[in-house]
Amino acid sequence: MSRGKYNALEKLTILEEVSNGEIGFLAAATKYGINKTTLMKWQRRYKTHGYKGLERRTHLQRYSAELKIQAVKDYLEGDLSQYQIIDKYKIASTRQLFNWINKYNGHSSLTAYKGERKAMTKGRTTTWQERIEIVQYCLSNQYDYQKTAGQFQVSYQQVYQWVKKFEGGGQDALKDGRGRKKAPEELTAADQQKLKMKQMEYEIERLRTENAFLKKLEELERRRR
Repeated sequence: MSRGKYNALEKLTILEEVSNGEIGFLAAATKYGINKTTLMKWQRRYKTHGYKGLERRTHLQRYSAELKIQAVKDYLEGDLSQYQIIDKYKIASTRQLFNWINKYNGHSSLTAYKGERKAMTKGRTTTWQERIEIVQYCLSNQYDYQKTAGQFQVSYQQVYQWVKKFEGGGQDALKDGRGRKKAPEELTAADQQKLKMKQMEYEIERLRTENAFLKKLEELERRRR
């Protein structure tokens, strides 16, 4: 049997065949002519919504504003994975979740800026000095987490968490306290001076951008008179 679409009962039969150990995911995907990712999606929906989750949707599922905001915040806090979140809130797909995250950030997509480097999704290791600089840049750019993530090639989640920590406890809150044997991070006087210079550069750039915008507005006003 190999075709493109299956009804809910057929999907359940295939899932039971896999769960009973009669066949593996990859073998089932090959046997029934479906993608392995699709098969795993069926399994998640069945665990979350039961038999109803396997039925074809004839209309869009509606979610409250409160649920959307809480789901986005759970993701940004980093305590739950994307799959745990869609299971927790019974969200249709990870794509739906990421659409909400993009809207929450105020942009239509993850590559909202032309020429901007795409932000990493898994993040990277950073030093205390880097984290302070990243937070300063984000604050100077009106909490634009996505732009900051792209600028420094870190994840959106990392930027969000560092800003929240900084607002709650200042620079010391950005120290990496993981691991008992790891020596505490310290900044030298030279490092502190570099950060102050960076902060001044970001602030000057922000003011330059604002002034340029105001000049354009003034020019438009003069033309209208």
